Amino acid sequence: MILINTEQVKELHEEIIDNTSGSHGIRDEGLLDAALASARQSFGGDDLYPTVTAKIARIAYGIIRNHPFVDGNKRIGTHVMMVLLKMNNINVNFTDNEIVEIGLGIATGKMNDSQLNDIILIKWRDSSRN
Repeated sequence: MILINTEQVKELHEEIIDNTSGSHGIRDEGLLDAALASARQSFGGDDLYPTVTAKIARIAYGIIRNHPFVDGNKRIGTHVMMVLLKMNNINVNFTDNEIVEIGLGIATGKMNDSQLNDIILIKWRDSSRN
């Protein structure tokens, strides 16, 4: 699996804020590190997030829920998800409204990482049929 690191996410965040407005800055880098590391968690030698899509969903969820940036956490969380999907050759097409629903669903606690993984898998399956 291809992953991105903390510095790369911070650079993406800068670009998002420059292009969409908002406040620059990281509130807690440890929370960002934790969100990125969460995908590599294991227990008893078994990955807690065994598939690439589960890992990506967990990272997006962690960024949005941990709220490591001063502003734009939903935007960067969903953007990182899309970047990681593309980097790992998982071709999905989300509408703008679907991306907003994902960000808001996670931020409000109405969607967890497992549910996001299910959505990614459905979109991936649907994309491969076209």
